[in-house]
Amino acid sequence: MLNRKSLTKADTDLFYWLYRRTQKRNCTAIVWLSKTGDGYLYFAIGLLLWAFEPEFGELFLYTALMAYALELPVYVVLKRMFKRPRPCDFLHNLNAHVTPSDKFSLPSGHTAAAWLMASIVAHFYPPFAVVAYSWAALIGLSRILLGVHYPTDVIAGALLGLTIASASLTILG
Repeated sequence: MLNRKSLTKADTDLFYWLYRRTQKRNCTAIVWLSKTGDGYLYFAIGLLLWAFEPEFGELFLYTALMAYALELPVYVVLKRMFKRPRPCDFLHNLNAHVTPSDKFSLPSGHTAAAWLMASIVAHFYPPFAVVAYSWAALIGLSRILLGVHYPTDVIAGALLGLTIASASLTILG
């Protein structure tokens, strides 16, 4: 059975193993991938579907807007509650490939938002589920590779996104 100390060590060891893959590389593609999770793309997708997809576009947009309105405050409360320092700020001899937007790492907001969007896409447009979930997983991985999140931050973000999406779909979908 894993205790807290061994879980933290396993999390840190996995972080280092993944991060070392990018340590001396050009990370432009990983930075670009991570930036697709900044939120602008989600809004553009929602607006395009609302404007041009008459069957589910409007409901998709309203569901996504409600989901993000629920997810953001929960995310902020969790960040303030856990106050876990980012690996780039806590671990020695480590520089992040990007500048994080805040100083705490748990949960990963990029990952939460990506899994939330992927879940809503999968619900309304099942043929795109594999692409959406693969993209969400890559967003999470990119955050580790860039040095700003531990693997457990990404797992927590994915769970947050999935939970809020499920609640939102139950209410509106």
